[in-house]
Amino acid sequence: MQERKYKVKHGNPYPSGSSFNTEGVNFSIFSHHAEYVELLLFDSADSNGPFQIIPLEKETNRTFFSWHIYVCKLPVGTWYTWRMDGADQLRESGFRFDKNKHLLDPWARAVSDKRWNRQAACLPGDNGLTAMRSVVIDEKDYDWEGDTPLRIRSQKAIIYELHVGGFTRHPAAKVANPGTFAGLIEKIPYLQQLGITHVELLPIMAFDEQDVPPHTSDLGLKNYWGYSTHSFFSPHPGYCMTPEQGTHVKEFRDLVKALHKAGMGVILDVVFNHTSEAGANGPVINFRGIGGNIFYHLDEHDKSIFRDYTGCGNTVNANHPFVSGFIIHCLEYWVREMHVDGFRFDLASALARGEQGEVLHNPPVLWGIELSEQLSKTKLIAEAWDAAGLYQVGSFPGYRWAEWNGRYRDVVRRFVRGDTGVIQELATRIAGSSDLYEHQGGLPISSINFITCHDGFTLYDLFSYNEKHNEANGENNRDGCNNNLSFNCGVEGETDDPAILNLRRRKAKNAFAILLLSQGVPMLLAGDELLNSQSGNNNGYCQDNPLTWLDWNKVEENADTVRFVQQMIALRKRHLSLMRRRFLTGKPADGKTLADITWHGAQINKPIWNDPDARLLAFTLAGVDEHEPDLHIVMNMSDQGTFVDLPIITGKNWRLAIDTSLPSPQDIVAPQDQKRVDTPYQRVNNQTVVVFESVDC
Repeated sequence: MQERKYKVKHGNPYPSGSSFNTEGVNFSIFSHHAEYVELLLFDSADSNGPFQIIPLEKETNRTFFSWHIYVCKLPVGTWYTWRMDGADQLRESGFRFDKNKHLLDPWARAVSDKRWNRQAACLPGDNGLTAMRSVVIDEKDYDWEGDTPLRIRSQKAIIYELHVGGFTRHPAAKVANPGTFAGLIEKIPYLQQLGITHVELLPIMAFDEQDVPPHTSDLGLKNYWGYSTHSFFSPHPGYCMTPEQGTHVKEFRDLVKALHKAGMGVILDVVFNHTSEAGANGPVINFRGIGGNIFYHLDEHDKSIFRDYTGCGNTVNANHPFVSGFIIHCLEYWVREMHVDGFRFDLASALARGEQGEVLHNPPVLWGIELSEQLSKTKLIAEAWDAAGLYQVGSFPGYRWAEWNGRYRDVVRRFVRGDTGVIQELATRIAGSSDLYEHQGGLPISSINFITCHDGFTLYDLFSYNEKHNEANGENNRDGCNNNLSFNCGVEGETDDPAILNLRRRKAKNAFAILLLSQGVPMLLAGDELLNSQSGNNNGYCQDNPLTWLDWNKVEENADTVRFVQQMIALRKRHLSLMRRRFLTGKPADGKTLADITWHGAQINKPIWNDPDARLLAFTLAGVDEHEPDLHIVMNMSDQGTFVDLPIITGKNWRLAIDTSLPSPQDIVAPQDQKRVDTPYQRVNNQTVVVFESVDC
């Protein structure tokens, strides 16, 4: 270690974090109750010690609650941490100051976890050799080439949820930099061919890979999904090619720019409900060593106790004025400086809780996000529940928010499984869930429709397993959801029975068809189109290995399902009637004779709403103008095939577009290859979705 002494000035309280210019670097950090603060400067992410320690003086380096210092001529690439000390009032005030703990800058744009040891951060004393560090970067040194966030209207969106690491880590991905932002760039042509409009990235803000239960850690497993954020302004170093050089921002911007050039938007899965600092015995990383009494919900009578509404040990006190400002500033940063197009908020209902944990009718942070001018064109998606029983699907605060529609997921799973008694609710969900959203001024785009996501079975496993099989996680199969609404088609897990394999494949196609024929915004889980399996593990949060990685060999192995999904997306895109911005009325639009939607059973105009054993639903969708073909859709999930009537529309004939019971490529046919149906009825096989497109006589 070579000691050097850079000259310093008082600095400025704004902006927070480290800010580089040609004359040096301004550092600013918030702490209301710290009594002593010092800045430590390092040559690299793994230097054994700092080359300079700079103590800050209360009289000259503090303005209100911000501590600040300006270091003259300090270069880009300098790594740094903070240390703080203050009163020892844990139970009374929630202070957790430790003068020996190295703290990350919460506003850091790039961080390193190269020598990170979570256990050392949980214990008292100096962790300088094993702490994470922040680095000074020059954010302005980047050529966006005219890029701006995309403005794809929500009714035209088709979201594809993927894990940056797992998407390309499998050797079959054959990319130069597996598991990185750069590796994902190499797979953009595949995403284009599929036809999706947005990628929704599982957490890419820097997270703690060591945040797993002890028995899981003992198996050599780590936090894979990334729902353990510690640095909300920094891309995750594990997804970068050269994080030790502080290239995080550049590498992420390269990904966004490449996706935008390909016509695809970027939605980030963000985790503002909790952090990786966990509960009472968790590590000191940043917030709890700076002002945990402000940033977290603490017990009213004993502030050493964390309130936990997230199941992760702590809950962010999101509606404290400072914390609310931090969250909104962070989101605006990712839109303004990183050009992202939207956010999906994990356990978003936790953000609706007040400082005493009460549910707020008008949570300031949620309204602040909705009313932010910089976020006005940004997609906002809520997972509208938390781990403490608050469930707000259909009642999430605000007007512009879309919601993961868990009720859509559940009823479609039950219907495709073959359950009875779900026809009426299924129709409501397919039509956009007006019962949930219309009364409060919502739209069909308020519903994010999904059948599978990262959390739970893959689509193929949904039809291959009746029970979860999470033994590999080290928690004796206690973790993960027990209510999967799945059906193994007769055999639990792998089989070579061709009848069962064909049924599983057909059910997967049925699910894709229903999802992409529904009003609202469809979301697909990456790899479902490949019939990707996790061997029945429905909680792969700790499995950074081939169990959860996408096996790209399956692109050829299951080319028929990949093609089916491609063609289903293409069909959706050519039918505006499937992407309506307003709710269906059951009445003809102006100048039309056909109602926007008409419900049927096997007989025209006779839906079987009151039959408790019904497993068939049919409906006709009118084209929105004279150029768009009408659609007639039949979904038969019963065990018996049946003949169904086709509606008679003057001047038009029907052509068969989709029949999921047929082998590829007959299962879905492009318009120019469709065959005309010459009879007023059609046989629909069991466990089958059939779609007809109209054509002028």
